[in-house]
Amino acid sequence: MNHSVEVYLAEGCGRCPLGATPACKVYAWQEEMKQLRRILLECGLTEEVKWSAPCYTFQGNNILIMAAFKGYCFLSFFKGVLLYDEAGILTKAGENSQSARLISFTNVQQVLDNETILKAYIFEAIEIEKAGLKVEFKQKNELVFPAELLQKFEENPPFKMAFESLTLGRQRGYNLYFSAPKQTKTRQSRIEKYMEKILAGKGMLD
Repeated sequence: MNHSVEVYLAEGCGRCPLGATPACKVYAWQEEMKQLRRILLECGLTEEVKWSAPCYTFQGNNILIMAAFKGYCFLSFFKGVLLYDEAGILTKAGENSQSARLISFTNVQQVLDNETILKAYIFEAIEIEKAGLKVEFKQKNELVFPAELLQKFEENPPFKMAFESLTLGRQRGYNLYFSAPKQTKTRQSRIEKYMEKILAGKGMLD
């Protein structure tokens, strides 16, 4: 077990001042996430902390992330779109998400009742990595993102997922603002400044 995950479960992701308090989103889903963690480890995945959240890998390849929102905790499969999803429990991370797929949970019994299905999905995701399958991304003609934003997406998949979860109007507003400066340093600074808002699902003016 990675003891950094122990810290995550006890204190949260550390992105806001609510960490280690009853108001922390992670704190609200302690039992559910502990059971999910058990299932993930029983499937032989390697446990790490990436992007301030528990990330589970196989032979160095990212399989899924476990995290919490206010209304639920969830598992997010990086290549979830390639899963067969026989049980019909996967949902898009956002309206424009092409790869990631979520399974959300609102109580412990829901985790336990779906344990067999979850393990099947995890093993299928492992086989996808073994086979070297890739997601074929479609071009988004509506928006052309600056290189600095694309790099941040690559470095921080949860941030990419949060951005894709925004309405197209909010995405467009951020993209125009991030793309406007001529200097790379200024574009990077603008992206960093608004990351917390994007992760919180908010638009620039919210």
